[in-house]
Amino acid sequence: MTEQRSTKQLSEWDHRHLWHPFTQMQEWETEEPVIIERGKGPYLIDTKGNRYLDGTSSIWVNLHGHRHPVLDRAIKTQLNAIAHSTLLGLSNPPAIRLARELVRLAPKGLTRVFYSDDGSTAVEVALKMAVQYWQQARPRAGPKNSFLHLKLAYHGDTIGAVSVGNIELFHARFKPLLFPTLEADPPYCYRCPLKLTYPSCALACLEPVETILRERHRELAGFIIEPLIQAAAGMITQPPGYLNRVRELCTKYDVLLIADEVATGFGRTGTLFACRQERVTPDLMAVSKGLTGGYMPLAATLTTEPLYDAFLGKYEDFKSFFHGHSYTGNPLGCAVALANLDVFRKERTLARLQPKIRLMTRLLRPLRQLPHVGDIRQQGFMAGIELVTDRTGKSPYPLEARIGHRIAQEARKRGLLLRPLGHILVLMPPLSTDAKTLARMVDIVSRSIVSVTTPKPSA
Repeated sequence: MTEQRSTKQLSEWDHRHLWHPFTQMQEWETEEPVIIERGKGPYLIDTKGNRYLDGTSSIWVNLHGHRHPVLDRAIKTQLNAIAHSTLLGLSNPPAIRLARELVRLAPKGLTRVFYSDDGSTAVEVALKMAVQYWQQARPRAGPKNSFLHLKLAYHGDTIGAVSVGNIELFHARFKPLLFPTLEADPPYCYRCPLKLTYPSCALACLEPVETILRERHRELAGFIIEPLIQAAAGMITQPPGYLNRVRELCTKYDVLLIADEVATGFGRTGTLFACRQERVTPDLMAVSKGLTGGYMPLAATLTTEPLYDAFLGKYEDFKSFFHGHSYTGNPLGCAVALANLDVFRKERTLARLQPKIRLMTRLLRPLRQLPHVGDIRQQGFMAGIELVTDRTGKSPYPLEARIGHRIAQEARKRGLLLRPLGHILVLMPPLSTDAKTLARMVDIVSRSIVSVTTPKPSA
């Protein structure tokens, strides 16, 4: 009874006081919330003791499972020293050690680390650095105060990040607040805007990108892109060679390449950073989410030495990067991030992940035969399942059908937590998920799709 009373009281307080992100609260207040109290490995456990598989890694952040002893211990050990001190005018050992480790592991040429709080702020840092770099290093290159990005892009929810985004549902109403940018069609092979087919298309989708870079490079400070896969856009995977060619074009037309590795970093694509798969070094790289293994909010923007050098000068030159956050370089976050990277090494996370990536591919393959599955896209341990009303015409479900939400509700009844992107289901388990658990996750997804999309017999 005590547990029931506690859950009931928490539910009432939640409905009365808490405002949830990306949630229609009028609906939320009519539902009994699932209140997660504990976690263990791939499971989340609510206040009633119900166990759920964490099918989206708690929104793409958890890597090694919940309550990993090494990460738990890192937090406790750091707490015995200090929880926080500012990085403005001071430093701390975990922040220093983590910066050194990130530079060691990042694509070659990234040598400097600037900390912030989350993915959006890491992107904001990169945008501001890019603009200031051109002003101070090469003002004759052009005004260079705008950016190129892909359509359907999502780089965060702060104003600068939204300006380089293009998800109408999220961003349209805020357009009066945004700065102007240029955009190009993404390489969305399933719905190719050029009506071509890969690989015979020869990456024709890059031709409009090159046209923009050639004609507008004097006003472009940078081209921001999620390498290999546009995650929140619906797990839109890029064809092999696309990223490498983008790097070549940015170099050719003197535009900084900004890699948003917030979602793709720390093993999600099968390598520690997605850029490594095409041997690309961006000029700036934003990371967050998996940086601390899903334990603490922490982000970083990495950049090259030439870019860093543009900010050096006498005090009175005011070339400093006047940007920072209260919790920049937080020792707790940096300590657990170091432990996260240590787990990667000691548990051989990336090596052990490769057969699981192949297994995910095999497990998802039968779902392609389901009548309402239009496309399945996978990059590493990230997968998106696009649902359609008609496979031949590739007709997407209308938003009001809430097909993804309904399937997620069905999956929850079967013990799996999902967070769909409209009509696209996302499966992104913790990297530590074993083969048996992964098979169970995919089975629940399959059964839930069938249950929701199969017409019910008339009464």
